[in-house]
Order: sequence, then C-alpha cells, then structure tokens
Amino acid sequence: MTIWDALTGRKSSSSSSSSQSSASESSSTPAPTDTFAPTPFNPAEAQGVDSFLKSSAFADPSLLHPLAGLDKDSLEYLSLEDSALSDLPGAQTAIPSRGFSDDLCYGTGITYLTALTLGGAWGLQEGLRRSAGQPPKLRLNSVLNAVTRRGPFLGNSAGVVAITYNCFNSGLGKLRGRHDAANTIAAGALSGMLFKSTRGLRPMMISGGIVASVAGVWAVTRQVLLSETGHEHHL
Repeated sequence: MTIWDALTGRKSSSSSSSSQSSASESSSTPAPTDTFAPTPFNPAEAQGVDSFLKSSAFADPSLLHPLAGLDKDSLEYLSLEDSALSDLPGAQTAIPSRGFSDDLCYGTGITYLTALTLGGAWGLQEGLRRSAGQPPKLRLNSVLNAVTRRGPFLGNSAGVVAITYNCFNSGLGKLRGRHDAANTIAAGALSGMLFKSTRGLRPMMISGGIVASVAGVWAVTRQVLLSETGHEHHL
C-alpha cells in the first residue's frame, strides 16, 4: 500500500466492490433443499435368513459332505469284519475277544488296575502300622508315602508281566492252533522268567513259578466259568 492509495481511498473502493460482488454471488446461489423421506420400518414385512437360503444350492446340509453326489449304486465299499470274534479253539473267554489286541488291552488294563489297588491297600496298611502313635499330620504323610510307593510299584510290575504274558500266550496259540490251559501256564512261566531274567537263575525260576501258578488258577477259573455259561445256554 502506497501513500497515494491511502490518500485517494483506492483500497476502500476495491474492497467495497469485492464485498458487493461476493454478496451478489451468494444471493444468486440457490439454497440446498433436502427432499429425502425415510420409509418407516415394518417388522411384519421383514425377511429372515430362510428367504435367501431356500433358493440356494447349499440349503441341504448333506450336499456339503465330501462324498455328496457320488453314485451309490456303482460305489464299491471295503467291508471289514471288526466284530468277528476269534475262531481258535479255546479262545472264548468270559469277555468276548476278537484276538490278540483285545486280550492285550483287557488283560493288561485289568491286571494293572487290580495290582494298583492291592498295592495301595498294602501301602495303606504299612503306613498306618509305621505311624502308630504319631501326630495326625505325620501319620497322614506316612500313609501317603507308603501308598504312592507300593501302589505304582506293584501296578507297573504286574502291567509289564501282563503285556509279556499276552504276547507269549498269543504266540503259542498261533503256533499250536488252539488256546488251552497248557498255553496259559507256559505263557505265565515264560513271562515270569523273562521279568526276572536279569536277577539270576534262582529269582528267575521263582518268578516264573509264581506267575505260572497265577496263570494256572486263571485257566481253571476260566474253564469253570465257560462250563457254567455253556450249561446255561443249553438249558
């Protein structure tokens, strides 16, 4: 801004002309009007998910299966007789068995749980006897230590012997073509001897005799149970 412009007032005239031009432009621009009217929501006319699922190809859940659309008449199936019981003579026991796998699972599991229970009872009796006259906390600690020491020891040992016995018994049955008391006693003697084979000849023979005696008792019990079951079926 120069002194001449300040004296002549040229700045004020230009500013007034610019204000008049802006006012004319604002008066010539039309004011915006909003004509949108929202439609009120009617719950009776609402559509659910079924309205577009019914027309879809995936409305039937069976079509999502990987084998959907296969021709069932020309499809070949592999039939496995999982429920077929062992057909070896003398293989029938109180519990239906399909062979080595069932005998291994049932025999090992039952033997382990039985020995674990007997070992726990042995430890309970030992802990109570050793802690007689002691305070309750010390007595409880002694009982827990004895139970957790005797129970797993007896259960694990019997489980290992049971696994070995089932392996020997199944192998002898396959070789001889039948299951009888001779297989049971021989498998018990072999499994007991193998269990103590690292302790020397005398402990090995003692262990074999004990396990063979238990196996003989089981063979006699099985014969009695099977004869009673067969007699009831004949009646």
